[in-house]
Formats: sequence, structure tokens, C-alpha cells
Amino acid sequence: MHNAKGFLARIVRDKLWRFGYRRSFCSVKVTTEDLDNQVLVEGSGCCRTAILNRPPALNALSTHMGVRLQKLYKNWEEDPNIGLVMMKGSGRAFCAGGDIVSLYHLRKRGSPDAIREFFWTLYNFIYVLGTYLKPHVAILNGVTMGGGAGVSIPGTFRVATDRTIFATPETVIGFHPDAGASFNLSHLPGRLGEYLGLTGLKLSGAEMLACGLATHYISSEEVPVLEEQLKKLLTDDPSVVETCLEKCAEVAHPEKTGVIRRIDLLEKCFCHDTVEEIIDSLETEAGRTKDIWCTTTLRRLKETSPLSLKVALRSIREGRFQTLDQCLIREYRMSLQGTIGSFSGNFCEGVRARLIDRDEAPKWDPPSLEKVSEDMVDTYFSPLTPSEPDLDLPIKLRESI
Repeated sequence: MHNAKGFLARIVRDKLWRFGYRRSFCSVKVTTEDLDNQVLVEGSGCCRTAILNRPPALNALSTHMGVRLQKLYKNWEEDPNIGLVMMKGSGRAFCAGGDIVSLYHLRKRGSPDAIREFFWTLYNFIYVLGTYLKPHVAILNGVTMGGGAGVSIPGTFRVATDRTIFATPETVIGFHPDAGASFNLSHLPGRLGEYLGLTGLKLSGAEMLACGLATHYISSEEVPVLEEQLKKLLTDDPSVVETCLEKCAEVAHPEKTGVIRRIDLLEKCFCHDTVEEIIDSLETEAGRTKDIWCTTTLRRLKETSPLSLKVALRSIREGRFQTLDQCLIREYRMSLQGTIGSFSGNFCEGVRARLIDRDEAPKWDPPSLEKVSEDMVDTYFSPLTPSEPDLDLPIKLRESI
């Protein structure tokens, strides 16, 4: 009886942790309404808006948010009275990505099925968004990182602002750029995708527009005006939505010191086949030019997980020749290897060092690039076991790009 009670208690705790509730389950009553409030809905005329609503967590994505988004988007797509769908975030963020702190605790508590469910649900929604039949506008007014990019970039339109901060910082926590990042980054100009995926460094809203990650740019003060204009539209014609966006859009000028102004340098340094060669090239440029940008980039590369760097480079290079669904299926394998497989120690250590203890001193395994073997990288791209099912996407019903 005692063991049965303990088993039941673990199940209850795991369900609560799965949805990001970290207080004692004895003092928290989790209701359907509480969970549904993680994604709010605004409706007006032919327009529906999904609002990511976890402001204290910068709207980090939970499993339930993925489930709710899929349900909402399916219903809206099938409703002939709805023409336009929007997504935005509450507070100062659009979405900071997946709730990696909750994933960390699920890993520590030994809940691999809950981790599988998280990635399965999120990646399926990203595929739905990438094949959506109605025009979609994501308003990226604030932090847009990791999975936040995943649930916005595949849509029709992305509106950046002066408050937008974009990044794919997964290598910094011992993980890899996921949620469709290997597709999105690999299609950027030149070697910008390799730079962003390996370093995790940031872009501004103006830089997002310049490289094509955003389709339009407005000042943050004008966001309410834009929303009201979009809500008045009675159409499912993307060209009409685009005309409305262009009327509100502003010219954006990336900073002269930013990475967008260094496309030629990126091509020179990040075109190489290996991470070691990329670092050597940056060191040569830093020594020759004394450019602080080169030294900042080098410092970041040397702070990140050596295994993650090699995995990220290969992932982005493969993504250049794959469709969105192929990238998501591959990334699902990689994400399970990185969180519950033989390489999950780096993810746990990265999250611990950056977000739990915040000592900024992760101990990576392997600790250096020269100790990362090809076999390790190959394994990272493999299923957990020969019988592990791949991500199941509705590719026969929805054609991918």
C-alpha cells in the first residue's frame, strides 16, 4: 500500500510539473481554466488572435499551450467566417521559447514521456503553422527566442518592432537550435544562419527585417493601431492583409556596427566545414583587424557547449537541403537525444549554470572541441533506440514547404 501511494503521488507531481507549476501540489489546484489562460483569445469580425499569456516566464511555451494552440488553429482554419489569424504575447515578450526550466525539472524527476509529449506537441503545431491555409500575422513586439521563433516564423507575416529581440541561444545551454530553427536559419542570406545558430547572439527588429526573418517593421507605439486595422479586415486574401501591413509599416535601419553589415565577413569566417576552422578564421580576423565584433563572437563560441556547436553546424547545413517537415522530424530525434538521451547531461548542466544556480560556469562534456568525435555527433542525430518512433506529422494532409 505504501508503494502504491508513492507511485500515485509521483504521477500527480509529474502532471503538475509538466505544465510548469513548481509549487507543492498540496497547495495548488490546477484547473482547466488556469491552463487555458496560458493562451488567451481575442475575437473580432473575421479576425482571431491567440495571445501567449505567461508574462512572468516571458510567455515560455508549455505542453498545454501547444495543445491549445493546435485546437484553436484547427477550429479557426475550418471556420469559413474567420479569415485572418494573429498571434502576440502578453507583457514585454512575444515568446522566449520553450519552458526549458520545466524540462530540466522533468529530466531530473525522471519523466521522459512528458518531455517527449512537449516536443511532439510543439513541433506538430509548428508544422500546422507552416502549412496554414489562412493568412497569419505574428506581432513580435518583444523577446522572440528559440521556440518563440518556431511558432511565428513559419507563418505568413512577421511584424518586428523596436522592442524585438531575436535569438536562437540553445547552444549556450548545451542544446541545439530546434523548433524548426535548422530550416529557418539555413535559408538566411549567406552564413548568417550559422552565425546565429552557433553563437546564440541577438538581432534587433530592424536586423530581422533586413535579413527576411521579419516581413514588416513598425514602432512599438503603433502596434495597437496596426492591430485595430487588421481586425477590421473582412478577408482571407493574403494580398489584402499584406497591403494593410504595408500601409502601417516603417523603414528600419540596422545599426552600422551590427552583424547585418558584416555579411561578407560572415561568409569568410563561417563558410568552413568545421567549427575548429570557423574559430581559426575568426581568430585570424581578430588579430588582423582588432575588431571587437570578432573578439565578442569568439568569446561566445568558447563559452558554449563544444558538442552543441558541432551538432548545430551540421543541423543547419542539413536544413539547407530539407523541407520544414524533414527538419522537424530530424530535430525531434535530436531534441530527445539532447534532453533524455546519452547527451542530456549537457542540457541539464547548461540550464543549471545559466538559469538555476546562475553561476555561469557550466562544465561541458566533452569539455573541448577536439574531444567531440564524429560518432558523438552521428549519435545525436539518431533515434534514442531502434524502436523509438519518429515524429508523426500530417504530411499527407498538409504539404510542407
